[in-house]
Amino acid sequence: MKRLVLVVFVALAVSASLPAQQASFLNFDRGALPWLLAPAAASDAGIVPLPAVPAATLPVPSLAPVPSAALPEAPRAPQYGGRSDELGYRWDLATGYEYVHFKSAPFSANLSGIHTSIAYSLNEWFALEGSLVAAFGGDVFQAGEMSKYVLYTGGGRILWNRQPHRFSPWTHILVGGAHLNPQIANSSKNGFAFQAGGGVDWFFNPRLSFRGDADYVRTQLYSDSQNNFQIGLGVVLHF
Repeated sequence: MKRLVLVVFVALAVSASLPAQQASFLNFDRGALPWLLAPAAASDAGIVPLPAVPAATLPVPSLAPVPSAALPEAPRAPQYGGRSDELGYRWDLATGYEYVHFKSAPFSANLSGIHTSIAYSLNEWFALEGSLVAAFGGDVFQAGEMSKYVLYTGGGRILWNRQPHRFSPWTHILVGGAHLNPQIANSSKNGFAFQAGGGVDWFFNPRLSFRGDADYVRTQLYSDSQNNFQIGLGVVLHF
């Protein structure tokens, strides 16, 4: 009888201890498991979460075109017939062929030579000018006595339509002197000269133009006055 009571007591004790062992088995420390066997939630628990950034503070890419760097403005090219500074080029140097018809009481001659002039513009309509014509003709009085003509004058030039037109007409009035061969007895080879006329320049580009000109020339030679003319064609450099 005593053995039966002892067996029953042991059986009750064993049955009472089984729920406690099952609870301890289910509640064991999961941190002791290897990281490969640990649940995903346990592995994420050790990661420090990043602070949330408000959407308004995030940079928003702009689709507007980026303006390019401003380039320096190129200097304005001189206009046709311009002058330096606001006027473009102030100096004109012209040279070309000149035909001179000279008629006087002792003799008459047709001469051909070179006409050279230089002008400096004070403003867009007025320039100071110096002119030189050297021409040679045929024999006078006797064989080998060639006629020679030099006209040197200076004065003012008035300009029209200097810019932006390609054609630029002008007129001038010059005074100076004339030298002529052959010499007449009791007469000087030098005398006073007055020159008036004009022409037109056709600008090929701002630095180069072509010129046609015609002038009336009055001289005081051989104790008399002469009324003659000259015409020419040439080129002009602007600088």
